[in-house]
Amino acid sequence: MSRWRYFARRLLLSIPILLFGASVTFVIIRMGPMDPISAILGQKATPSASKRIAVELGLNQPLWEQYIDYMINMFTFDLGQSWVIQPDTSVYTLLAQYAPRTIWLGFWSVLIAIFVGIPLGFYAGLNPNTWSDYTASFGGIVWRAMPNFWLAVILMQILSNSKSVLFGFDWQNWIVSTNVVGAPPLSDPFDPHQMLVAFKMVAPAALVLGSASMGNEMRIGRTAVLETVNSNYIETARAKGVPPRALVWKHIFRNALIPLVPIITGEAFLLIGGSVLVETVFSISGLGYLFYQSVMQADLPLVGSLMFVYITMVVVINIVQDFLYTIIDPRVGYEGGA
Repeated sequence: MSRWRYFARRLLLSIPILLFGASVTFVIIRMGPMDPISAILGQKATPSASKRIAVELGLNQPLWEQYIDYMINMFTFDLGQSWVIQPDTSVYTLLAQYAPRTIWLGFWSVLIAIFVGIPLGFYAGLNPNTWSDYTASFGGIVWRAMPNFWLAVILMQILSNSKSVLFGFDWQNWIVSTNVVGAPPLSDPFDPHQMLVAFKMVAPAALVLGSASMGNEMRIGRTAVLETVNSNYIETARAKGVPPRALVWKHIFRNALIPLVPIITGEAFLLIGGSVLVETVFSISGLGYLFYQSVMQADLPLVGSLMFVYITMVVVINIVQDFLYTIIDPRVGYEGGA
């Protein structure tokens, strides 16, 4: 099977996944406890007003008709408009407003996890049973064990009172003056000062969001390096006189990266689930915060559209993961009719 046929097959297999995910989302939001009519009318709700709103929103239609409309809209990328949070505002407009903050948070979360977790794991694997190995392994276990929501609250409290708990260190006025919580300014990406402020405001949340994956990458990276170092082909390469540097970079690291691919791409799953809590705690006002608000305020079109976007992201990331596998190790994936 050629590479292109392999990816075409993966794309075809993603269609039933999207259908199933969208169907489950519809069932949850339509048959769950969310009541958009009460959210829209509030204390002004009367039987006549509720009936009028239900007719305007199409909630009086049979459930199967609502399901067909929802599926057609999602798969034609007609995400609709917000009902409650910003009435008559396109979901695309809200995505354009909130998504850059989540992307900014996710970018630094992934970088922190990759450039801290993987090097520590590889270093521990190349120096097994040493104090450095024990220290890195212990740190990875500690980071992995701390729940995101707990770490977010603790870190926010520490940085908010840094002068009293960090021996006089003032986080809010360090380098540039910022608040601990709030949305990072991203209006001008070419302004160095604004980007520095945006980085400092998102750094605590990025550390929290990337901490769990950082511990995973360190632990699995260490194990992968140990297994690779003790493999037969590495012993053969040593016997042939391959220089240590070439042995590490061309053979050990490349093969040790294979089990890390799903961990690295899994950062996106972490962002989808963890950003809701972390963005809420730090008031970052990204997609996670928007999703939380849409659920709490029963904004059904916004909830359904965001869930479809998240599901699509997961499917795309899985396809990218397969692609990365074939780059790192061409033997993986599409040979033998896989």
